Amino acid sequence: MKDRFLFYRFIRWIVRIWLKLWLRLESHSAENVPSTGGCILACNHASYLDPAIVTCGLKHRVVRYMARDTLFTGPIRGFFFRGIRSVPLDRTRGDVAALRKGIQLLKEGEVLGLFPEGTRSHDGQLQPAKGGIGFLIVKAGVPVVPVYVEGSFAVFPRGARRVKRGKVKVYYGAPIKFEEIASMGHGKEIYKAVGELVMSRIAAVRPDQPSQPV
Repeated sequence: MKDRFLFYRFIRWIVRIWLKLWLRLESHSAENVPSTGGCILACNHASYLDPAIVTCGLKHRVVRYMARDTLFTGPIRGFFFRGIRSVPLDRTRGDVAALRKGIQLLKEGEVLGLFPEGTRSHDGQLQPAKGGIGFLIVKAGVPVVPVYVEGSFAVFPRGARRVKRGKVKVYYGAPIKFEEIASMGHGKEIYKAVGELVMSRIAAVRPDQPSQPV
């Protein structure tokens, strides 16, 4: 049977080699990401490199991201972004469409990479979660794996024109089970609390004494 993720795996292999050679990528505790079923990877966001780092730190799951639909225009770009399993998003329709699409993917058993802060940090520090992340998590009903990327801001911050040599690390924390989230209550008032919980778990992922890299 044809591997529908063949192009994705090939690109991930190429990018992972570059990350290993240029940025000495280290991946820690990737086994915390469930091997099957829908789940969310919720990561801090300090650089355009973060999606590649999170994706290349894993070998056993395909991570999907939503990208603006204008990136899919043209035969070459369209082929590339569909090949790496990105999901086109029409930003003119607002965040509701994005949330619905994300929930659909998760219920279908996909892994969805998200950045709760919504945009890249200006100083490399953690920022508050945007409101929609809590809604998506509650409605999707899947585990949330907190992820912390270290070093990406130093090598490629906002405004940078090139990626400096350096070292980046990605840490995958213990999943937040949906039972814990569901126990927080019901209704719109918990969405903010869920976002705050996720950000606190992301902050706690980076250990003082890192495990052995893979």
